[in-house]
Amino acid sequence: MKTERYKESVTRLPKEGRHIVASQPNGNIVVYQAYRQPIADYAVEHKQFEKDFSYNRMSWIKPNFLWMMYRSGWATKEGQENILAITISTNTFDMILQDAVVSSFDKYFYTSEAEWKRDLEAHGVRLQWDPDHDLFGNKIERRAIQLGLKGNILYQYGKELIIDIQNITPFVVRQREILEAGRLDDLEIPYEEIYRPASETLASKIALS
Repeated sequence: MKTERYKESVTRLPKEGRHIVASQPNGNIVVYQAYRQPIADYAVEHKQFEKDFSYNRMSWIKPNFLWMMYRSGWATKEGQENILAITISTNTFDMILQDAVVSSFDKYFYTSEAEWKRDLEAHGVRLQWDPDHDLFGNKIERRAIQLGLKGNILYQYGKELIIDIQNITPFVVRQREILEAGRLDDLEIPYEEIYRPASETLASKIALS
């Protein structure tokens, strides 16, 4: 996993706007999820989700590392003690984006609530643009994307479309200890870049800056 100092990433990445910030190894893209030990262990070994994983509920993926750290409390929240870095192809990620419907009504995307509700029922992906966060969990101006998967697209993702799964919890714990010690100059995060779909129509559909 390629990393960089947090302070370097802050100077390099945009400070506002809607952006997909993600690690992109070998032309793929990494998303993060956090789980209990049995789910994580099975997923790492088999490169898919099965044991104790429910395909009957929505599962959220996050491309942004610090958003995952905010959500999981740096791997301290119950049921989120294991941080998984999941590599999928950009084609898979774009397919997920193409199926995405915003999770709450927004006039930017829809002219009527009825139209939005029809799309909501017809598609298996939910899209949210949430405030991104800094090291301490404080909101920043930039927005981060998270995607909720359910139904057939979740099954495809969990059973067929994953390239690799790594448990990066030891890395997360080390960085959390550095953060707690106040050694901010030493803190590292995965190297992330702005991701933009090849299709500008898709970029516009999800309201990328």
